[in-house]
Amino acid sequence: MRIATYNVEWFNSLFDDAGQPLADDEPSGRYGVSRFRQLEALGIVFTALDADMVMVIEAPDHSGKRSTVTALQAFAHAFDLRCKSAIMGFPNETQQEIALMYDPYVVDPRHDPLGEATGKKGSDADPRFDGVFRIDLDLDGTEDLISFSKPPLELSVTTMQGTTFRMIGAHLKSKAPHGARGRDAVMRLAIANRRKQQAQAVWLRRRVSRHLEQGDPLIVLGDLNDGPGLDEYEGLFGRSSVEVVMGEAGQGEPITGCLFDPHARQSLQRRPGVASPTTARFYIQHLDRYLEALLDYIMISPDLMGRQPQWRIWHPFHDPACWKVPELRDALIDASDHYPVTLDIDLAT
Repeated sequence: MRIATYNVEWFNSLFDDAGQPLADDEPSGRYGVSRFRQLEALGIVFTALDADMVMVIEAPDHSGKRSTVTALQAFAHAFDLRCKSAIMGFPNETQQEIALMYDPYVVDPRHDPLGEATGKKGSDADPRFDGVFRIDLDLDGTEDLISFSKPPLELSVTTMQGTTFRMIGAHLKSKAPHGARGRDAVMRLAIANRRKQQAQAVWLRRRVSRHLEQGDPLIVLGDLNDGPGLDEYEGLFGRSSVEVVMGEAGQGEPITGCLFDPHARQSLQRRPGVASPTTARFYIQHLDRYLEALLDYIMISPDLMGRQPQWRIWHPFHDPACWKVPELRDALIDASDHYPVTLDIDLAT
């Protein structure tokens, strides 16, 4: 079985309110790329992936006028994809949903959120992801109230052979310090936003721990917008959000119940002169150059390590198979500022 995670930059801008693809020459959400060009590129990439399931990060909007599922299924129909069905969980207000596209002849996923529903007062346990989490962020003796701008998608998945496992699709995000003026104000707001992301990672980790304690096979995947050494504020918190979710004690040392992703582990053990894997590429205008980062992960529970897992980052410049096919290489560049990550794993029994 092939499972993928893919952050599609402004997928929402490629559909009208009826969920139909806008294959025209108008600008897409990607700089310098038309809607037709981005749609064609995405069709090529999804076809090449040939995945049984794709966790789509930044999926099309779901609101009063728009439907995430309708848009994704229309996209799948346009390109005759095997992943022709779609499912989502709690919608959000960012126009960037989390949804799963899947082959209905291979798997049967069900939205199955855990945790108690909370009011505004929240809970200090591991509440439902559309609720409020109470945690003391800055160790001042006062609990802060944390919520997800993009609630993670919790799924119970059953294969056609009867194997059942859990999936959590996540998109953690630390907001940029918009509105802050002056270096000190920017730093204060950036640190506060980073604290909130760290709290979201703790919340997600508590749910992971619950599943591991119950012996549930688990896959956590998506864009964590963070990684070892990604920014100068990491030292303030001791661990990146990725390490928190995986269950790393620090310095790459696992604690009990550690999830595994080889790319994250490689970054944790980074050595001078050895390049780390990357899954995203952004243009930095004031530097006139591109920045690459490892942001997208597929983490699996220890019990799944015996099922012959194989990971791959579909990076157009680093993956030889992608580089050798010009159509796919160019499509990966046009389709998004992130590249897909896939996991091939035996879940038949």
